[in-house]
Amino acid sequence: MKITRITYLSLGSNQGDPLENLQKAVNLLADKVGKINKISSVYKTKSWGFKSDDFLNICLEIATNLPPETLWEKIIEIETILGRKRTENKKYQARTIDIDVLLFDDEIIFSKELQVPHPKMLERKFVLEPLVEIAPYVKHSIRLKNIRVLLENCTDTTEILKTELKLEKPISLDERYNYIAIEGNIGAGKTTLAKMISDEFNTRLVLERFADNPFLPKFYKDKERFALPLEMSFLADRYQQLSDDIAQYDLFKNLIVSDYYIFKSLIFSQVTLQKEEYALYRRIFDIMYKEITKPDLYIYLYQNTDRLLENIKKRGRDYEQNIQAGYLDKIHKGYFNFIKTEQNLNTLIIDVSDMDFVKNIKDYENIIKKIQKY
Repeated sequence: MKITRITYLSLGSNQGDPLENLQKAVNLLADKVGKINKISSVYKTKSWGFKSDDFLNICLEIATNLPPETLWEKIIEIETILGRKRTENKKYQARTIDIDVLLFDDEIIFSKELQVPHPKMLERKFVLEPLVEIAPYVKHSIRLKNIRVLLENCTDTTEILKTELKLEKPISLDERYNYIAIEGNIGAGKTTLAKMISDEFNTRLVLERFADNPFLPKFYKDKERFALPLEMSFLADRYQQLSDDIAQYDLFKNLIVSDYYIFKSLIFSQVTLQKEEYALYRRIFDIMYKEITKPDLYIYLYQNTDRLLENIKKRGRDYEQNIQAGYLDKIHKGYFNFIKTEQNLNTLIIDVSDMDFVKNIKDYENIIKKIQKY
């Protein structure tokens, strides 16, 4: 897991629709920087240091795993998206959006692009008042006094008006869900996506232990002989792992992401087992399934068969190289039949056939947006 650190930002706008600009900035910060923990009230102030329309100002508390330099790059990107053009001119001026880094944990940063704590924050009531609202006892890493005390000592006499205007706080994945299961056909990218989400959002990660199954290479050489022991061993392993790792998730109060769900066992067994074997297998499965914790969100990654075969070839597992398109098509059919009939699961199907969410960050961000908006 990446290290998560708390940063405090100041946002201001006085061009166009300032409230809408602030909301768009908040949403983009949630998408590109990290989890929004707190949003202050919206404050109205006269322009500071120059004559212009009144500003709307807020402060945010964000949990981010970005290093300071990358955080600043993302802020510049967001300002650009919202129409701000930074220039060499150091004079104060009207703007669609202005985002400043006030504090970054208890770090002191002096670089060409970024100084933290912000060198002018203690001179500005329009920064300190909203910051005190969300972080009164956080200490300034140079002055070593909390923000409430620093506001009391601020000499800025600018009038600050706390408005009734409201901004919507974006809901993060770990606030929306306790447990997400990601599934897909062989080579769909479910494990890769689960790892990427876990890394970004610092979730607990549960990965299927397929590599430890001694029957898997044998099955691909002689399916008829090894189908039943393979499926029974997978079922036992999946049941034990999910029972041990996920049944206790409410004790930990943080999001769990897994790259499989136990119903996978039933789907593959339908394809691989003879009729009599499947009937026996189903009886055992039904007993186990009643005891398994159901995911809050079940994601099925769909990739067309040609892409699956390409991915299987690229990852180069010897025992998978003889997998045929017909076998993958049967698994596709099994998953879609399951999704249609299993009404109690909150299911999201994402077609990733034309995506490369590993190499293309936009594709990955689109997937996260689909999950967050679902």
